[in-house]
Amino acid sequence: MWQVADKVGEAGYYVVVPDFFNGQPYTGDPSVNITQWIEDHSPVKAAQDAKPIFATLKKKRKHILGVGVYCWGGKFAVEIAKTNDVKAIVISHPSSLNVDDMREVKCPIEILGALRMTQLHHKSSYISLCVPLVKEIPYYGKIFPGVAHGFACRYNTSDPFAVKTAGQALALMLEWFEKYLK
Repeated sequence: MWQVADKVGEAGYYVVVPDFFNGQPYTGDPSVNITQWIEDHSPVKAAQDAKPIFATLKKKRKHILGVGVYCWGGKFAVEIAKTNDVKAIVISHPSSLNVDDMREVKCPIEILGALRMTQLHHKSSYISLCVPLVKEIPYYGKIFPGVAHGFACRYNTSDPFAVKTAGQALALMLEWFEKYLK
């Protein structure tokens, strides 16, 4: 994730990566109950906790805000997108979303999904998310073939296909931000 944040910063954006996990990121450890972990690290609560950060950035730095996220952050970004705090969001391989989450989104949204999904990250959620539920806002959805959940930020750097696909996802994010944040 830090590598992606650095690349977004190199593209000219001011990047902030708050620790909404309180030093306890989900690492994929099979002994950790993912459902409990998500309850303990609620993306909905994190969206509320982010409000002072957004207010400070808007006030002190006069920034136009966008949010680019992965996995757990999909629900976080959609919650933020229901407010007027951000101007655009990009969610890559999001989890814990459903169609109802999308109904109140107020800003342009880009959704980048993976074709090969685990039971936790259902393919149908991506397909339903790409449906234009809110016709008043711009949206874009792409399902990347041949990749699994995590393809855009947790990829094997020695696999040329994985590197290429992650690079394509990053390029799409930057294009979206260029279009809606500048």
